[in-house]
Amino acid sequence: MKDLPADLASAENEIFLSVDNILKDNKATRISVDIKFEGLRIMPLVFRLSFKLAEVGLENGLLWMDAGSTALAKRDAPDLAQNIYDVSKLKKGNYSDFKHEILIIVSPQHFDYEEFYDICNYYGGKIIMVNGKLEDFAVGIGSVARERRKDFISSWINAYWLQPLDKGALMHTYPDDWYIYTLDQTGYRFVDRSDKKPNPEELLDYLL
Repeated sequence: MKDLPADLASAENEIFLSVDNILKDNKATRISVDIKFEGLRIMPLVFRLSFKLAEVGLENGLLWMDAGSTALAKRDAPDLAQNIYDVSKLKKGNYSDFKHEILIIVSPQHFDYEEFYDICNYYGGKIIMVNGKLEDFAVGIGSVARERRKDFISSWINAYWLQPLDKGALMHTYPDDWYIYTLDQTGYRFVDRSDKKPNPEELLDYLL
């Protein structure tokens, strides 16, 4: 049984260890990290992850899908500015600018899907997607576009997942199972584990 992290610093350490493990296993070129807390400032977390990876020889680049976040990131992390890619250049097809073996892409949204899909296909290294939200329920079910999106989303291997739920929590650290917890007056309590991510109906069964 795994305990939930006691604080953000503990969660960040687990993120780094999970990403490092999956990179060492060399089983994935598309890696996802999800830490789903409302109001969490994800940019400083990503900066710290980038530095930790670089400290163990895993040089990496950073990319946000909008120009505003890119400018803010360069302002807030001048030591990393040379490693932050300019999305406006990539939109013009300048993929030759990529110079890192690992690219961390932060919070791509469903409306970024086409550009994000192209970047992932052009980039030759490993990609770590942090807090991506690629599902678009407006895409017609059964349509070619919907199936292509589903196939693309399913191609990502999760390194880390931490999500508070209504009266519970869900956690995954690679290469372990998915852990489900309930929340009561005494705090979070381990309930069960699964070798794959539970869907919403399965989660409800666990929590009940």
